[in-house]
Amino acid sequence: MTVPLTVAPRVGYQTFLYSDLHTDLDTLDADIAFIGMPYGNPYEPHAVINDQTLAPDAVRAVTDRVSRHLERHDFDVGGPIYDNRPIKAVDVGNVTFDIADHLGHLQRAEEVVRKVLAAGAMPITIGGDHGIPIPIFKALDGEGPITLIQVDAHIDWRNDVNGVTEGLSSPIRRASEMEHIGEIFQIGIRAQGSGRPEEYEAAMAYGARIIPAFEVHDGGIDAVLAQIPDGGRYYITIDADGLDPTVMPAVEGPAPGGLTFHQVRRLIHGLVGKGRVVGMDIVEITPSADVNGITAITAGRLVVNLIGAAVRAGYFEKSPSV
Repeated sequence: MTVPLTVAPRVGYQTFLYSDLHTDLDTLDADIAFIGMPYGNPYEPHAVINDQTLAPDAVRAVTDRVSRHLERHDFDVGGPIYDNRPIKAVDVGNVTFDIADHLGHLQRAEEVVRKVLAAGAMPITIGGDHGIPIPIFKALDGEGPITLIQVDAHIDWRNDVNGVTEGLSSPIRRASEMEHIGEIFQIGIRAQGSGRPEEYEAAMAYGARIIPAFEVHDGGIDAVLAQIPDGGRYYITIDADGLDPTVMPAVEGPAPGGLTFHQVRRLIHGLVGKGRVVGMDIVEITPSADVNGITAITAGRLVVNLIGAAVRAGYFEKSPSV
């Protein structure tokens, strides 16, 4: 039996931000594609299905708290989210899980992103754990050189855990091995940051720019943006625990002192203005630990800010036909 690349959510809202559902990626016609990528590469059998696999649908479920109506003035972006322009956003559903092949979704995830990019759409992905950007990074090989922007409490440079090399502790290590990934900025790192000596040394040997959270608090996000070269092609990967747990409480590894919503919002707007953001993911949300849905709502609002900024920067303007 052929397994489809994506499937519609089974319950609740089937799409994010009132977008159309479109699971036939061979006929995709869109400017923006929302992707649910629930499943990573687990380290232990019980983690194949975990709380974070529910996160894409949890973010869809708070659509009406993220935006009551698309035509309303949104003060984060200076007007309606799509600025009354004919922007086409679709939700392609969730990357399919096959119980007989629990790693097959990694290949499907990569293929989904490749098809989204081939259609000229911006992929915006909700995970899942932090292993899910690895197939996304692979699919960006035609978009490079990519400047990778990570917001996280942890540096994620593990080579493997229990022999698994593409799990949630390894996305930045794997990215560093890809020829199309250039500079790496790791923003919001704090506490021990899961950085054992060999992992920290590997990051330093690569030249990763680790910017601890308190450097952001003390110097401001504009000082961080000033370190990132202008005119780049940026991919943003946001771990929910990169923000302070008072802002995004529904995480597995909370650590005090994380970034604020305002700082991450300004980072996104700044990157859109500096060059070209080719896509973004938000991962590591554990819905059962959420408080009044605020973590899911915050994730949705970060997506809104990327869209609103990109629309106003002219990302989706079509060239006039000759």
